[in-house]
Amino acid sequence: MTKVLTQAPFRADHVGSLLRPVNLLEARQDFQEGRITKEQLREVENKEIKRIVDKQIEIGLEAVTDGEFRRRFWHTDFLEHLNGIEGYVPEQGYLFSQGETERYNIRNTGKVTFNPDHPFIRDFIEFKEIVGDRAVAKQTIPSPNQLFHVGLRNKDFYPTVEDYAKDVIKTYQDALQAFYDVGVRYLQLDDVFIAGLSSPDHTEFDDGYTREQAIDLALRVLNGVLEGKPEDLAVTTHLCRGNYRSDWAFAGSYDLIAPNLLAKEKVDGFFLEYDDERSGDFKPLDYIPNGGARVVLGIVTSKTGELEDKEALKARIKEASQYVPLEQLCLSPQCGFASTHHGNKLTEDQQWEKLKLVIDVAKEVW
Repeated sequence: MTKVLTQAPFRADHVGSLLRPVNLLEARQDFQEGRITKEQLREVENKEIKRIVDKQIEIGLEAVTDGEFRRRFWHTDFLEHLNGIEGYVPEQGYLFSQGETERYNIRNTGKVTFNPDHPFIRDFIEFKEIVGDRAVAKQTIPSPNQLFHVGLRNKDFYPTVEDYAKDVIKTYQDALQAFYDVGVRYLQLDDVFIAGLSSPDHTEFDDGYTREQAIDLALRVLNGVLEGKPEDLAVTTHLCRGNYRSDWAFAGSYDLIAPNLLAKEKVDGFFLEYDDERSGDFKPLDYIPNGGARVVLGIVTSKTGELEDKEALKARIKEASQYVPLEQLCLSPQCGFASTHHGNKLTEDQQWEKLKLVIDVAKEVW
């Protein structure tokens, strides 16, 4: 019998975002069009966050999130509130396999530092009060590597990527400390940039870096951020290949990044997408040190409502245990259910059934 994990990530976990209910979407639209106040919108947000926190606890999750209910996009809402970063509407959205996303992005407008009045800090304080001591309140934010996409850095302020990286590292060190000071003990860094490095189709990197140089930079940035973090702050990273209205942005196994990033990244856990053939096989997991970071297998998809077969999931966990010891494995959906306010193509009932399946399988396996 393998021992039960008492530290994050948990045997049954989830990436974070949940489908926004209709009344929340309507309230946000009403606020944008001036029909309700900011305070009235927050009342609706709080009511719905309380509801989904109760539901997560009811089905048996040990770590719960606010569903990212205060956000429009999983990453821009956090990043645009850093000093030196602003949100804007570009001429083109992100390109996914089936088309273009809603147009919104961020850009570098000055020296990057952490904003001590960042709204996510207040949001977590209220969220933690809602959760109380009933579960672990998990906070999700975009990885610092999201600031290294080609074209984002302003060369007037940062002539080189290395100068930029120093400030990004310090910004995120300050962010981790600020979250820790208000009670965060489980923090997840969501990272499309690193997942992109695993795609053979991605060949252009900032400052003309090669793929190997970009991988080295991503590793140095993340480990730099984690240097000196509080010992009782669990930090995980989620590698995502795109999650927008059930669509995806790119494919590629973890082969290209495993020897460096999976082997040397100093996080407590990796949330890895493994819900279809785009992710490749489990062989790259062999690079993860025994007794090192836990691997949260994202073998339950959040992109469709069809429920996976329980025995098939157990078989995949057994297969993964050929490369990572079973006691080092956990289970989750491959991504959130609503990385943006649009949500994926399934119902809320199907969402809860998926999460309950994760919990049930985890109980039977461990």
